[in-house]
Amino acid sequence: MTMQAEPTSFEFDTESEGLVLAAIACYPAGKQASAVMPMLDIAQRQVARHTGSAWVPRVAMDVIAKRLGMAPIRVYEVATFYLMYNTKPVGKYHLQVCTTTPCWLRGSDEVVSACKKHAGISEFGETSEDGLFTMTEVECLGGCVNAPILQINDDYFEDMDGARTQAMLENLKAGGALPPAGSTAGRSGSAPAAGLTALLPISEPVE
Repeated sequence: MTMQAEPTSFEFDTESEGLVLAAIACYPAGKQASAVMPMLDIAQRQVARHTGSAWVPRVAMDVIAKRLGMAPIRVYEVATFYLMYNTKPVGKYHLQVCTTTPCWLRGSDEVVSACKKHAGISEFGETSEDGLFTMTEVECLGGCVNAPILQINDDYFEDMDGARTQAMLENLKAGGALPPAGSTAGRSGSAPAAGLTALLPISEPVE
């Protein structure tokens, strides 16, 4: 896939501007730099609305730095530290695969293999030729109890395996929508996969 070039200019649109003002208003005068993280997110979502790819161009970081009275390098440091910000274009569906210990023990290798095979990606960091998918290896997503986890854009999909990953990607390639976030195995919250074994309803009063 041919990646988008860095734009030469950026400005917040009307929708984003309202969010920017609200973010800055959360902090007292002189502490506006604390709004850098929400403003990076606002910029990334605006780029996604306009281009279909959720990322933060450097010129947008420069605009944020000027708006908050920060040195641009300080904004770059935040944007490159957190995985939630993409500093280069990504596909329509950003496949973020957790491969840390709990997910690995529960089969994240199968999820990675299915993503590579059915999204048409050979390595982490690549984008498929059709521009639909980018796959990124991420650290713990905090859903270990329902591992393995595959985050697609903003949504967490839990209890993944190779077959469920394949079915999800094939549906997206065919023009389908993402399923509801949460467990793909049908369990409620983080309840045991085989059903409740404790805290069962009491059928008779306990004396």
